[in-house]
Amino acid sequence: MSKLHDVVKRAQGKSMAEPSKNEKQVFPHEYGCEVLLQNTSIDKVKDPSFPNDAYLIWYDVDGQTYIDLVRGTRVRIFDMYYDKYGSESIKKIDFGYGRTNPKLWGYKQPDKKKRK
Repeated sequence: MSKLHDVVKRAQGKSMAEPSKNEKQVFPHEYGCEVLLQNTSIDKVKDPSFPNDAYLIWYDVDGQTYIDLVRGTRVRIFDMYYDKYGSESIKKIDFGYGRTNPKLWGYKQPDKKKRK
């Protein structure tokens, strides 16, 4: 039981913003998505160091437009935001500006061992 509790705690740490009273709790890992930047500006997402499989999504919440950078398929991203914010909130899903190969994004080269 404690393993499940730890997984849920870690998932909650990676979850999207705290839901308001009309939003439901959604975990990106359940949809096969990863939120890289949340409630960000277009200047921050133009960084080419992000993976090239990331998408930009524009959505409205309470009259304000937000931009997120998310990894996943378009269908799964749409499903996640549709379930989270409702049918009228999603405005646009577009390609991100990243140029890094997704296999190499976040890769850290291992330390070299000293030879004897």
